[in-house]
Amino acid sequence: MTGAYAKERYRQACLLLPPPLRLCALEAAEALGEETEELRLRRGEPLLLATAEGERDLPSPAVTGEDLEQVVDQVTDWSRYTAAETIRQGYLTARGGFRVGLCGTAVVEGGQIRRIGDLSSLAIRIPRESLGLAARVLPQLMEEEIFPSTLVISPPGGGKTTLLRDMVRCLSDQYGLRLALADERGELAASYQGQAQLSVGRHTDVMDGCPKSLAIPALLRSMTPQVIAVDEVALPEDVEAMVRAARCGAGLLATVHGDSVEELGQKNLLRPLFEVFSRAVVIRRQGRERRYEVHRL
Repeated sequence: MTGAYAKERYRQACLLLPPPLRLCALEAAEALGEETEELRLRRGEPLLLATAEGERDLPSPAVTGEDLEQVVDQVTDWSRYTAAETIRQGYLTARGGFRVGLCGTAVVEGGQIRRIGDLSSLAIRIPRESLGLAARVLPQLMEEEIFPSTLVISPPGGGKTTLLRDMVRCLSDQYGLRLALADERGELAASYQGQAQLSVGRHTDVMDGCPKSLAIPALLRSMTPQVIAVDEVALPEDVEAMVRAARCGAGLLATVHGDSVEELGQKNLLRPLFEVFSRAVVIRRQGRERRYEVHRL
């Protein structure tokens, strides 16, 4: 990923902002665009840029409720009803693959969030592709063209999703494997109106907006994948669905939060994964650089 590409993705994300905030954000593109991971809007506060080192204020007007509503209107093409389900889950996917997180007053019925009103803040995440990143780990994983089920481990913000996306793309395009991607929050393929906005490979089938525990068995039944990929395993039902998929013969590729293989082994929730995964890639971040370690489980 080049600096020019990173800055261009930043500029594209800025176009989702209302004009006064957009102008301030674009003025910071040359200095901060490459390292910015999110644009954060909080009602009554200036626009903030989130980087690996923390959040930085911009000299912008204070964000208003109207600003927040305008971003949502623009992302949904002024048709919020078409995105009602993902809004209920607290996010939107914009054209170009940008993910907009929503925060405000939740209306809860029957133990579930029905809608989010009185928006208080938004987080516009800037996904960037690192084509070729998977080349650092796949040759160490593949065994005679067979992909062993693999966990990708790192703390939040460590680059799990970026690596996972490129692994999916490479397994699909270079190795010709049939992939099924359970993209629950739309962060991997960033599908917009049924088309992936980010590169996940021509042999990859994507189901987005569906809980992993439901998407995995559905993909297994309908698309006969050789490998099923998911991001951020965190719930018991996710673990159970993956164990069942492995017993049906599917390979698995998944990410989890953690610092090491040893730490995961101490978590009762994730311990069953050690029965079906045989490899792990641990990402260690040193400043802006990342190191990738391959482990046998």
